[in-house]
Amino acid sequence: MMLSRQKPAIGPGSTTPAKENKKKKKLPKLEDFLSSRDYTGAITLSEFNRISGKGNEETDLWIAYCAFHLGDYKRAMEEYERMTKHDGCHPDVWINLACCYFFLGMYSESDKAAQRGPKSRLQNRLGFHLSHKFNEEKRLMSYHQNLQDIVEDQLSLASIHYLRSHYQEAIDIYKRILLDNRDYLALNVYVALCYYKLDYYDVSQEVLAVYLQQYPDSAIALNLKACNHFRLYNGKAAEAELKSLQEMSTPSFVFARDLIKHNMVVFRGGEGSLQVLPPLIDVIPEARLNLVIYHLKQDDIAEAYNLIKELEPTTPQEYILKGVVNAALGQEQGSKEHLKIAQQYFQLVGGSASECDTIPGRQCMASCFFILRQFEDVLIYLNSVKSYFYNDDLFNFNYAQAKAAVGNYKEAEEVFLLIQTEKIKNDYTYLSWLARCYIMNRKARLAWELYLKMETSGESFSLLQLIANDCYKMGQFYYAAKSFDVLERLDPNPEYWEGKRGACVGVFQLIIAGHEPRDTLRDVINMLRNSSNPQVEYMVRTMKKWAKENLVALP
Repeated sequence: MMLSRQKPAIGPGSTTPAKENKKKKKLPKLEDFLSSRDYTGAITLSEFNRISGKGNEETDLWIAYCAFHLGDYKRAMEEYERMTKHDGCHPDVWINLACCYFFLGMYSESDKAAQRGPKSRLQNRLGFHLSHKFNEEKRLMSYHQNLQDIVEDQLSLASIHYLRSHYQEAIDIYKRILLDNRDYLALNVYVALCYYKLDYYDVSQEVLAVYLQQYPDSAIALNLKACNHFRLYNGKAAEAELKSLQEMSTPSFVFARDLIKHNMVVFRGGEGSLQVLPPLIDVIPEARLNLVIYHLKQDDIAEAYNLIKELEPTTPQEYILKGVVNAALGQEQGSKEHLKIAQQYFQLVGGSASECDTIPGRQCMASCFFILRQFEDVLIYLNSVKSYFYNDDLFNFNYAQAKAAVGNYKEAEEVFLLIQTEKIKNDYTYLSWLARCYIMNRKARLAWELYLKMETSGESFSLLQLIANDCYKMGQFYYAAKSFDVLERLDPNPEYWEGKRGACVGVFQLIIAGHEPRDTLRDVINMLRNSSNPQVEYMVRTMKKWAKENLVALP
């Protein structure tokens, strides 16, 4: 017996099956949100189901999963912690909770939670990463031995290589996986990150483009593209890339909001550092480093030191920055201890296998030898990278000092004069080295003009002493006499009179030999008369007698 099919009622408030199906198709599904990586939408739908009484353990798991993928590890942690308190909690929840703890930097809690989960490949990978964080090499190797030749384990190994600055090893693993899995497009981002770290910014861009063609709204990929633009071009070009991401306001933008705020500060040359960076210090590792750099640029070395003194460096960048801060503090305070620490940090980076052939690595070795005052060695390293820094004033400042220190004053003068930054040009170290270069290149008048432009201070007095002594040493007696004359008037020290007396006699001899204009004799006599020493009258009388005999008009 067959049941006849009932006809549906057609009337007010009712719908046909076709309309009902059409309506159902319009309802969003969790799978749709997940496939489009819209985790915010997925959480909203799951929470709605939970509030409306349709939720279950699977709903809770999806909410935690989506929060984790949005970077809201605290929310994910709270969801998983609540699940662990239920009877019959699925054992895998513990390992998921351990992952949340890991991403929140709660490594001890992560380790304990992981031990409560079942033995699995994920547990082994997490233990592998925790061992790296704890710096427990023996334990790390035991987890390393358990890694298998499967994609997840190999990706975990590549990430540890990346964290240890073994970028080429990481690239090799990623490329090997990509050969067999062309659809794993995200690996192109990881490869691009490695090339970025190796300073191959143009190669990084090419690899990154493969992923961006498929996912043009990826915050991580667009941020990396902006960073490449910053290195290849300038901050303005980089900022334009991030602004396009902000305009999209995609779910991935929400995830990377802190990262974008941080990088905007970097791209704008530190503008807004004090407002943006302090809250991000414990969120983005680079925030602390960039805040240290900001304080260094503001000459607030004490604040920079306070921020970094407790940091245990693990990356080349951290070692370099700690070295720079200690070097700056050592110079400011005249502390040999801080200078020694700086020298050791620089040597550690410059001598490491991973950094010795990089530009920062070579700069580190140059800095190490600079502190040791081994300037021939400084130049070996700076010469190898100078083509990358032609218009870099800080590089040229150090390069010129090293050139001058080995007696190559002609080239040193040329490099000093390339510098445009007013802050450097007003620095006493710059002025004193440039003055010495002028004198050694027989341009004493230019050295004297450097002094005349300075306001009276302890530094101007020191520069005057340098000009006086160097000019005397180089036989440029006229400007030596002028310098000793001013020094004697500022400080009636017998040494200055002796210097002036010798310089005036030197000028007189040059006049007699025809190497100085005869008119200069007037200035020499006037300078001598500024002194009250009894020898002055005899010297003036001798000069006047010669002038009369040689028809030189004197006042």
